[in-house]
Amino acid sequence: MISGQNSRVWLITGSSSGFGRAIAQAVLDRGEKVVVTARNPQQVEDIQTKYPDGALAVQLDVTQPAQVQAAVEKAIAKFGRIDVLVNNAGYGAMGALEELSDEATRRQFETNVFGALNMMRAVLPSMRQHRSGYILNLSSVGGFVSFPGAGIYCATKFALEALSEALVKEVEALGIKIIIVEPGAFRTDFNGRSLVLADTQIADYEPVISGFRQWLQDMDGKQPGDPVKAAEAMIQAVNSDNPPLRLALGADAVSAIETKLESVKAEMGAWKDVAVNTAYEGATVGAIGG
Repeated sequence: MISGQNSRVWLITGSSSGFGRAIAQAVLDRGEKVVVTARNPQQVEDIQTKYPDGALAVQLDVTQPAQVQAAVEKAIAKFGRIDVLVNNAGYGAMGALEELSDEATRRQFETNVFGALNMMRAVLPSMRQHRSGYILNLSSVGGFVSFPGAGIYCATKFALEALSEALVKEVEALGIKIIIVEPGAFRTDFNGRSLVLADTQIADYEPVISGFRQWLQDMDGKQPGDPVKAAEAMIQAVNSDNPPLRLALGADAVSAIETKLESVKAEMGAWKDVAVNTAYEGATVGAIGG
């Protein structure tokens, strides 16, 4: 167990704006400690200046393993441990699968998947030692429901959710909890400076994805979700005795996820007889994984 909320130490990636800054502000206002990180540390120095006793500003590019390790070491040297890791750093690369280059695709995975994996691997030894901790992995509604024109981005979030689902079982007995956060449209920089559009546009796909691409751009600064309220919801989940594995945020996210669940259930039912009648005669069929 974490010994008292006010003594907790948070490490938040991508703290310069959006969810990262909102969470940092909220937990610092509660008297907790926060390691705020950004690729350009000048973007988070104002937080350290405002909270000189509670905040530590650190340079961190999650795609650079040396910087990841250095950030974790600085956090532990300053505050003694890390109780809550928030994997928030990331961005969205948008375009049809054919439109995004190999370079853009790999860069998307390097940040959204391998960056988060780097962070988890770096903090887990300390959390295992203390037999406590929380890891919040910022996914997206796009980590549960994929959208045309966002397949590569959604693939990174699906991957992050798969890692989280496995990890929650691996560390359950060690007192470490995992929370996947699935926001819908929130008023962050995601639709602005954190959005990367494919350089190439293929006319055949325009009828399918142009509307979604235009919606992303038109919604910038008009998203219904409030990052401050999202931060409060995430803190509430961490404070819960029984936190959810998945925390969907926003009515739009909840609706999209519920619609997919209903669709999957209906399709599974329609094809169940075909699906289950594929075993060898007399074979024993049990649950996957034991």
